[in-house]
Amino acid sequence: MVPFSILDLSPILAGGDAAQSFRNSLDLARHAERWGYRRYWLAEHHGMTGIGSAATSVLIGFVASGTSTIRVGAGGIMLPNHSPLVIAEQFGTLESLYPGRIDLGIGRAPGAGLAVTRALRHRHGGTEDSFPEDVVELLNYFAPPEPGLTVRAVPGAGLHLPVWLLGSSLYSAQFAAALGLPFAFASHFAPDLLMPALHAYRSNFRPSGAIERPYAMIGVNVFAAESDAEGELLFTSLEQLFLRLRTTGDTGFLSPPIEHFHETLTPPVQAFIDQTFTYAVKGSPLTVRRRLEQILEETGADELMISGQIFDHAARLRSFEIAAAVCVEMNERPG
Repeated sequence: MVPFSILDLSPILAGGDAAQSFRNSLDLARHAERWGYRRYWLAEHHGMTGIGSAATSVLIGFVASGTSTIRVGAGGIMLPNHSPLVIAEQFGTLESLYPGRIDLGIGRAPGAGLAVTRALRHRHGGTEDSFPEDVVELLNYFAPPEPGLTVRAVPGAGLHLPVWLLGSSLYSAQFAAALGLPFAFASHFAPDLLMPALHAYRSNFRPSGAIERPYAMIGVNVFAAESDAEGELLFTSLEQLFLRLRTTGDTGFLSPPIEHFHETLTPPVQAFIDQTFTYAVKGSPLTVRRRLEQILEETGADELMISGQIFDHAARLRSFEIAAAVCVEMNERPG
């Protein structure tokens, strides 16, 4: 059985606002719960016009309060932006409110441009260089409290809260292995090091109190529809967003899909997009199933984290519904 989950950036649509994006996220999470998704994760980004999930812990609480069984978490919290104690308290609070349903995925990227990163950290002073020590400090806050501690997370101490390490590099894979944590790789936008990272993680893994064996989740973009052509059309919204990010440093609002969009791209730009989104699955249910089966065979992933930046909410729901049905069918196949 390969569990399947959702990664959401709570996209803010052109012509819409953050309030609508939050309602859409909750609606998707409620559907995902019925469709069999295991987790619903939200990602921390800052200062980006089209991404609404900046206050990640707050949004996790909103989604968890409107659902009942699906796990809800961060994919992830960018720890250098925060004090480890504050994150332990926030997620200790979430776990206390929604016991057994909260995940904490942590990463070391800023989730923002340079100017916004400086604004985020100008008092805290966290950096990527302090990430290993910050992670260990954070993990210790969730350990059972010991007599004589002068600093403890309240709530947080003694809670069984799954902590994941996120990344897109060999560094993050090796660090997750050394700590014995589950590992999630951002192959949905950074595919180049996926296979080396999985090898490094699995070959260097040390069992821990968290898990006894390596557990790797991989990110996959899925744009599913009734036909291959419709799936390709839906994907153009993400392509537009990505090109804006590369040229301006901001995503802009999520835009409607554009017919014949690829005809406007130069061959080098198209090749760059194709490489970046190696793990983008677009098309009909049959096409989606064939490609997901291929990805699972290539990677041996323990779990799929599915993302889909789709402009029309009904089409977004339908895409995740198709993806869920495909994953259920794959898990039910003989052998």
